[in-house]
Amino acid sequence: MHRAMYVPALFLLIFAASASAQPAIPRPDGGKLTPAQIDSTVNRLIQAAHVTGAGVALFHRGQIVYLKAYGLCDTEKGRPLTPDSVMTAASLNKSAFATVVMRLVQRGILDLDKPIEEYLGEPLGDFDGYADLEGDPRTARLTLRILLDHTTGFANFRGFEDDHKLHIHYGPGTPYGYSGEGINLAQFVVEKVTGKSATALMQEGLYTPLKMTRSSMVWEPRFESDFANGYDE
Repeated sequence: MHRAMYVPALFLLIFAASASAQPAIPRPDGGKLTPAQIDSTVNRLIQAAHVTGAGVALFHRGQIVYLKAYGLCDTEKGRPLTPDSVMTAASLNKSAFATVVMRLVQRGILDLDKPIEEYLGEPLGDFDGYADLEGDPRTARLTLRILLDHTTGFANFRGFEDDHKLHIHYGPGTPYGYSGEGINLAQFVVEKVTGKSATALMQEGLYTPLKMTRSSMVWEPRFESDFANGYDE
């Protein structure tokens, strides 16, 4: 199984554009917003919350009308965050991956409601990484829709379980329960069906069409020159 998404490594592109701004920026409610108001608000909030760096992009009718980076991407070296700085997007990769899955559904390559064991050709518990579920008949009810909408019955990650094993706590397709395990399993299924890695699928289905030239599912050496470190509380 391809395991790149066990440690989320999707990088979010903030599109490069001129931050020089027009005098006022249109708001959805018909009002106007000035760059000075944005600067004042963002600077106040990041200082109050001790945020190291943040990028802000505002869109109006499909066009970027304001783009600016605030703060630092490296506090030790004092490097400022830039609109091109690469940032780890963490669980935003779930939405991005789901978008690619839905495009495959639109093309008829995947069916959201087909049991995943029909795609896999054998019970889920027979695969490495899922032996904890061997003999559990509820795996036959799992579908891509259930995996993507977080109704699997899994914990977020098996490491949070007392025994560090994967369990189904309730019937798939019933209560909502946020689960990275479900997304990892969706990745496993999609890679099996397509014969391609999630890295390749994301590149073909999302990054290239949207010209996200500084985005990737995995680290690339070209990011070394301008990336944002992660900081805790």
